[in-house]
Amino acid sequence: MKKTVILPLYQAPHYAEQVTEWLWRAFGEGLPREFFHSIVEHSQTPEALPLTFIAVEDERLVGTVGLWRCDLIARQDLYPWLAALYVDEAARGKGLAGKLQKHVLAYAARAGYTELHLWSACRDFYERYGWQYIGDGLEYPNTRVHLYRYSLCASAREATE
Repeated sequence: MKKTVILPLYQAPHYAEQVTEWLWRAFGEGLPREFFHSIVEHSQTPEALPLTFIAVEDERLVGTVGLWRCDLIARQDLYPWLAALYVDEAARGKGLAGKLQKHVLAYAARAGYTELHLWSACRDFYERYGWQYIGDGLEYPNTRVHLYRYSLCASAREATE
């Protein structure tokens, strides 16, 4: 059985180019690859935001997720964000998206954050993991997206009950 390890990208920076490529292909409609290269490059400072985490299985990159200061320009009042969740097509359907989310939630709780936010163009995926829909937002320049909040205080209470 293959073991999946989730770690910060700064511990394995040789995966940075693959993460950049994934994010550009998955989320980069109309944006240059260099934009995503900059995001990844500047998300590798220990104990600082933004952070990129990766999932590695037998030295093969299988997923990534970010913990960012802001992922939606129109909602800079919300902070911080789970962002850029991506699982390689060959690794989908095995619960890795949930594991990556749990990793970021645990990290954020340890760092003292009380809640996380995210936006998504689809509905019903994140609700399965305990995210609460809080309304719609506007992704630049004019795309309606769904906003979610995850209360880390509630999850910490549930874990101790």
